[in-house]
Amino acid sequence: MNALRIPDLTGRTAVVTGANSGIGLPTAQALGRAGAHVVLAVRDLDKGKAAAATVPGSPEVRQLDLSDLASVREFAASWAGGLDLLINNAGVMNVPEGRTKNGFETHFGTNHLGHFALTNLLLPHITDRVVTVSAAAHRWVKGIDFDNLYLEGSYNPRRAYGQSKLANLLFTLELQRRLDAAGSPVRSHAAHPGLAMSNLGPRSGLGARIRPVLFKLVAQSTEDGAQPTLLAATRDLPGASYAGPDGLSGMRGEAALVGRTAAASDREAAKRLWAVSAELTGTDFSGGTR
Repeated sequence: MNALRIPDLTGRTAVVTGANSGIGLPTAQALGRAGAHVVLAVRDLDKGKAAAATVPGSPEVRQLDLSDLASVREFAASWAGGLDLLINNAGVMNVPEGRTKNGFETHFGTNHLGHFALTNLLLPHITDRVVTVSAAAHRWVKGIDFDNLYLEGSYNPRRAYGQSKLANLLFTLELQRRLDAAGSPVRSHAAHPGLAMSNLGPRSGLGARIRPVLFKLVAQSTEDGAQPTLLAATRDLPGASYAGPDGLSGMRGEAALVGRTAAASDREAAKRLWAVSAELTGTDFSGGTR
């Protein structure tokens, strides 16, 4: 794959969650090479510092645990000054049934609610755009199960992950609607990496046995997997754009604008999800005209 030509980002500041590994690290590295001041928002500071040593420019490491709303609030409260770019990249995938520190189902709480709260709390500082990393796995579910968000009694890690990635896309859609209504120039985009080498995925069972073979046959490198995120982060795109690989059923290929399911385009579901998320996190839209 050809790497994107990223414009000069000198003087701009970007936050990348989960930037110490997976596609987050090459995303941070590419932004740093382009001149941006990159803040690696990570759960483990030691791993974050090791990763930051590979990021060009003036990287900074700050602690952030998206599964803990107290940590999200602390991170946002410590922010001062402008923030050009927020990349909601961190996530968990196919983990056993469990709960975050706030009692949310692990996938939904970390992948969606943590980033929902972080975005709303940082929005008064954001000057350019928010990019939220979803996944082709949003196609695994037909909609958000509003009657059983945590899938209690019917838990399946694949379904839970798919629902959280669908939530990412609906969040992106509703955030853009609210930004437009407020007259804000800030844009909300989404991206997915396709099938990329990463530390996400099952660690036991059939999935763990198949994973190395599948990755060897069709997976992209993490650098290639980061290209859709970088496209969404640096190109002049319409609000609520969704970027991903353009080939092999969305698993690999050149970064391009791609389609989403009808469920991921459901504006009423997006509004309902927003209301539920605002109630659960105690955060709400805070972006107005700049």
